[in-house]
Amino acid sequence: MAEAFSLKDQLFNIEKTRYLAGLFAAASPSFDANAFEADVMVRLLDLELKERINWIAEQLSLHMPGPLENVAPVIIAALPPPLDPSLRDDDFGDFIFAPLGEWVTALTQDDNDLPLALDVLEVLTQRFSMEFAIRPLLKRWPDQVLARMADWAAHGHYHVRRLASEGTRPRLPWGLAVNLPLTAPLPILDRLHGDPTRFVTRSVANHLNDIAKKDPQIVIDRLTDWQGQGKQAPKELDWITSHALRGLVKAGDPRALRLLGYDPDLELTAQLDLPARVRIGEKLMLGCTLKGANGARVLVDYALTFQRAGGKTSTKVFKWKTGALGGDGLALQKSHPLKAQASTFTLMPGAHRVTLMVNGQPRARGEVEFLA
Repeated sequence: MAEAFSLKDQLFNIEKTRYLAGLFAAASPSFDANAFEADVMVRLLDLELKERINWIAEQLSLHMPGPLENVAPVIIAALPPPLDPSLRDDDFGDFIFAPLGEWVTALTQDDNDLPLALDVLEVLTQRFSMEFAIRPLLKRWPDQVLARMADWAAHGHYHVRRLASEGTRPRLPWGLAVNLPLTAPLPILDRLHGDPTRFVTRSVANHLNDIAKKDPQIVIDRLTDWQGQGKQAPKELDWITSHALRGLVKAGDPRALRLLGYDPDLELTAQLDLPARVRIGEKLMLGCTLKGANGARVLVDYALTFQRAGGKTSTKVFKWKTGALGGDGLALQKSHPLKAQASTFTLMPGAHRVTLMVNGQPRARGEVEFLA
């Protein structure tokens, strides 16, 4: 039987530790690569992913002691060449450099250290993104760090430009909360929304999606402004807009739907076709027929209301189709797998409600009996 895949073991292991040790030994004669490797491996394999990053950072500080002004030149000398600046997406770099950012942040003790720390993070993020390492500095020195990040938005390397958006996100997954005003990074996003690389524009869209969870109108207004500026290719701006509004669209926000060209008040008739019952572990087959004005744009989703223990329910919205109504309407089919061992919850037998959503509005409902 094959062993389960382990991301932490793929990213942080003895080979990666040895590689990092070799880089620092080449950069500084005083760095004992063998001792560093031995000390890291004493605990590394017992730790979870984030703990491994912190542990390696701690060992680096022990084997290369000193203040930031002494350590920074060694860090920079130890680094391999930057990631290819000509690429456009999905070049995340090597996770083994993540501990270096934590090390730099830990060594940033006062105002005098900050400019050098930001210089080093600018170099490091061209090998692996420093979005987590920058956040403690952003929280402690918001004005100074935001000013530097505004400069980074015009940097020649797209990983540095991305850091200006990703590092300031309000709800960065697994990242330290920085509690910036939602509007503080908007001048940075104003520049970056016209970026030529998807790696950057995806971050901009995710940043706006974060903001939308707290203040949707900020996002609607910004995207509307960008549509009139012409700084981004229309197709890419359409993608940014759709990705940024995905949370609002799922929630049926009429402002978001109208911005995407879908009329929440569209007049139509809708029929939802469901089986009477389906067994857990099989597929739920859905069908629908929509009729309305010829050419009308429609965004079709469906919501499943699941039974929970104790008589409770929860609802989740799933994407279905975007398109336009024809003269004969629009007929759709969809299969939804009912996994017996879902990753987030266990399906329970009983009546489950299905709601057909068109342009964010419920148009038809039905029930299906889930059988064990």
